[in-house]
Amino acid sequence: MTEEVADLDARGLLCPLPVLKARKRLQGLPPGALLRVTADDPAAVVDVPHFCAESGHALVSQTAGENGAQVYLIRKKG
Repeated sequence: MTEEVADLDARGLLCPLPVLKARKRLQGLPPGALLRVTADDPAAVVDVPHFCAESGHALVSQTAGENGAQVYLIRKKG
């Protein structure tokens, strides 16, 4: 059984919008849910891991995506 993953496309958004949108999207998900965030803001490389550490969510992975974007997989705390 594969886990369902919610998607957030934050490409084209600049700091702090990718993190703010991720926070809002995570609020609507159940504890333990996965959120895949795609962002091309260079600051997201620092901001997303920092957001996860500060809020208690787990940064499962951080990988290179298409056209210079980064793809973050976040597991909601709980």
